[in-house]
Amino acid sequence: MLTHLPKKMLAVLGSAMLCLSLNSVATAADWPTKTIQMVVPFPAGSSPDILARTLAEPMSKELGQTIIIENKPGAGGNIGTRYVSQAKPDGYTLLLTINGPMVTAPTLYKNTLGYDPLKDLQPISLVGTSPNVLIVPANSPAENIDQFIDLAKKEKGKLNYGSVGAGSASHLSMAMLEHEADIELAHIPYSGFPQIIAGVIAGDIDAAFMVPGIAMPQVNSGKIRALAVTSLEESDLIPGLAPIAADEKYKGFEAISWDALFVPTGTPDEIVQRLNQLTQEVIARPDVQEKIRALYFTPVSSSPEDMTGLIESEKERWDAVIERLNLTLD
Repeated sequence: MLTHLPKKMLAVLGSAMLCLSLNSVATAADWPTKTIQMVVPFPAGSSPDILARTLAEPMSKELGQTIIIENKPGAGGNIGTRYVSQAKPDGYTLLLTINGPMVTAPTLYKNTLGYDPLKDLQPISLVGTSPNVLIVPANSPAENIDQFIDLAKKEKGKLNYGSVGAGSASHLSMAMLEHEADIELAHIPYSGFPQIIAGVIAGDIDAAFMVPGIAMPQVNSGKIRALAVTSLEESDLIPGLAPIAADEKYKGFEAISWDALFVPTGTPDEIVQRLNQLTQEVIARPDVQEKIRALYFTPVSSSPEDMTGLIESEKERWDAVIERLNLTLD
């Protein structure tokens, strides 16, 4: 309460607050009047980068302002995500990122992350989702998920799998499968997916969860074998490949990759809603859908509220896996 302040001071404060409020409304109504920056916390040429560029061109035309892509890679996407979380909430800094920085990073980096995804970033919309693919060498004796699990139980601790590092989706997904199927595999971290693919082709790696955009060209050429997908239902992106969750024993097994748009918390609601509507309209365009599908992503938009709900539910699932592993990366 401010009733103890002099009336003159209260009047000044009231006028100042009114001016700030009116200025915010005016800014939202005029937006955008200059170039917009869309930050991608991954390198140029990555899937998030291509998705960002796919959206930026039609969005720029509709808004009448240029949207430039700014790549700020590092720390699994955390550096660029933190940058946007600290940006001015005026609608001129957007973020297109994946699950990791928004879902698992706060648990893996409790002391050094520098941002809180649910407090410092406002969702705009989901952009696309993609299942991961369980891959094995082309000459593996396992031809489906049941055979792979039987083999892993028979060769307890002898089979290995590759990931792109501790705490990555490729690591946590396999850790979840180990827990649910009661199997034990040796974890071998690699510097990137190309190295894992090479290892699987050579037979040095027995299995890996891989994004389909990288895995499927090798599967289609016969160099590796795909056993299953991590979506709850069969994906029309990879028809004929059964989900792990189709087996009643692993019902509910899901490990989805997604990309979504965000802005700094505090961005005027009028701008948030306009960006959401625009994103939904752009994603609905057939030419944009075709480009997104070419990356093995299903084009899908959402409300800001549904995006928040997705982050919360995913965080609950992956926090349980991380806690079982007693894993921290601080």
